[in-house]
Amino acid sequence: QVQLVESGGGLVQAGGSLRLSCAASGLTFSVNNMGWFRQAPGKEREFVAAINYSGSSTDYADFVKGRFTISRDSAKKTVYLQMNSLKPEDTAVYYCARQRGGIIYDATSYDYWGQGTQVTVSS
Repeated sequence: QVQLVESGGGLVQAGGSLRLSCAASGLTFSVNNMGWFRQAPGKEREFVAAINYSGSSTDYADFVKGRFTISRDSAKKTVYLQMNSLKPEDTAVYYCARQRGGIIYDATSYDYWGQGTQVTVSS
């Protein structure tokens, strides 16, 4: 079955960096578009970034543009989220997901999700 396993979260001070990883199994990784979402306590899950199947196209939420970078390694079946200049408001559980189709910013366009990894940014 399809499994997405995130790692790399943790506690970091404001201005610091983290790199999240999402290892995929049970699917043909190289033909799937992937995305990252996040959910803070008491808030809805929100789109962070997406990358197409080949890595040639990426998209970002406005609040992370210039700070976060999504990438993928098809040989390792892994998608990454490099997060720089972190802010306390970036604190959330971060999820990766496989896009099945539809609008990339919409969580309902994704069908397989990882368990999430906690990112906490202290001020």
